[in-house]
Amino acid sequence: MSLTATTSAPHPDDTIVALSSAPGPAPRAIVRVSGPKARAVVGAVFAGEGLSSPSPLAGEGGGASPTGEGSGFPAREVSPLTRLEVSPPSPARGEGKDNSPRRLIRGALHLTGVHSPLPATLYFFAGPRSYTGQDLAELHTVGSPPLVERLVADLLAAGARPARPGEFTMRAFLAGKKDLPQAEAVQAVIEAGTDADLSAALAQLARGVSKPLDALRDDLLNLLADVEAALDFADEDIEFVSRTATLSRIAAAVTQLDAVRQQLDDRTVSGRPVRVALVGLPNAGKSSLFNALAGGAALVSAIPGTTRDYLTKPLALAGVSVELIDTAGWQAATDTIEEQAQRLGNEQATRADVIVWCDEAGAFDEADEVRLRATGADVLKLRTKSDLISEASGGRKPPVGFATLACSTQAPNSLDALRGALSDTVVSLARPALAPSQSRCRHHVFACLERLREAHSLAANDDPPELLALALRGALDPLGEMTGEVYTDDLLDRIFSRFCIGK
Repeated sequence: MSLTATTSAPHPDDTIVALSSAPGPAPRAIVRVSGPKARAVVGAVFAGEGLSSPSPLAGEGGGASPTGEGSGFPAREVSPLTRLEVSPPSPARGEGKDNSPRRLIRGALHLTGVHSPLPATLYFFAGPRSYTGQDLAELHTVGSPPLVERLVADLLAAGARPARPGEFTMRAFLAGKKDLPQAEAVQAVIEAGTDADLSAALAQLARGVSKPLDALRDDLLNLLADVEAALDFADEDIEFVSRTATLSRIAAAVTQLDAVRQQLDDRTVSGRPVRVALVGLPNAGKSSLFNALAGGAALVSAIPGTTRDYLTKPLALAGVSVELIDTAGWQAATDTIEEQAQRLGNEQATRADVIVWCDEAGAFDEADEVRLRATGADVLKLRTKSDLISEASGGRKPPVGFATLACSTQAPNSLDALRGALSDTVVSLARPALAPSQSRCRHHVFACLERLREAHSLAANDDPPELLALALRGALDPLGEMTGEVYTDDLLDRIFSRFCIGK
């Protein structure tokens, strides 16, 4: 059940408009319109293939005439933009008939005070098969700020109102196009500053968080129904669900939810140091770099495989606590100790937030890169021992495509670029784009776990089923709040007020 109010929330049946692309000069600007009057509003300024030229705006002296005279288009009968419903595109292979046409129309904008038509392309998505679930139009045109401002002003005069921050995505949520974690992930994708942030946001946008919870919520609802059915037929000799089955289903729910909690903890760096692992082949200079960055005491030798265990050292970069980790060089294990060193090194790389991949030649193997990026960590490629490469002195030349980051522990100033790159990365990780969503979800996960453990204890002690039903309902509420099945206007305001306008 959704808890909503109408006092502060914007009315979803208003037609809204906003600049959807970044402000400022650009080759292209995108203005988005959504709502029941989207056709009429856009039709006031746009004329294209198979459509009439727009009528002048009420109260305005400019614009094109209803017949298209002086607009550069041949005169044709005035027709509203509902002409978009004519000849919808053929359905894609494997799909049924498309009753919600999507159209791309090339044409021109006729703006107040602008004498020449402005080339534009209209992308039209009829509701409910659109991002917002309503008729949605995007006008793509030249990214000249004065012209874009004029376009928005004319659309407002035609009956639209300015969109609020995040209102397009809020409408997608209210229309059931996205659940709450997905809606939050939209903003996280926009704000992602690192590959790891983007990967996490895209995973959440693909319902990586909420999809496992759907099955969990369904099973808990079914269990609650069985428990309450037993209450309704308490005088009958009917067993809707056994005590053993109840305990098993609650225990399975606790295990699944605890895995979600662990997933959220792994994605959130706040409250713990950012883990930075130095990895690479033996004798790539990792231990020397570890000592130079953190003042460590790792053994350094020209003999490959000197580091047989991983070492850690705390340090601070740009005010962020960092745990620097030196790992054993990658090589085939020849004995049990070396096998253990490789296993520990791989574990540290898997748990790292940032991986500094060290290679003295700058020859980064593609297969190794795929393996490292699969960990979800940010990967910085670093060519070490740069003092040994000097073209002027006839030394070795770096191969084609060598890393842009390079340093030498023999030249302390060369570490500045690495420190700068690391600082930028750990600062973004200390406050990831998904942090607000993860914080909200974690709160609900803990609340749900608490009530599920209470329910398990009640079932184990064979307490009255009324108490068990109450505990199960208490577990379902935070699950619903997490996915947006239960929400308030205050919650939506807190989430969508962080969005930029036009999204």
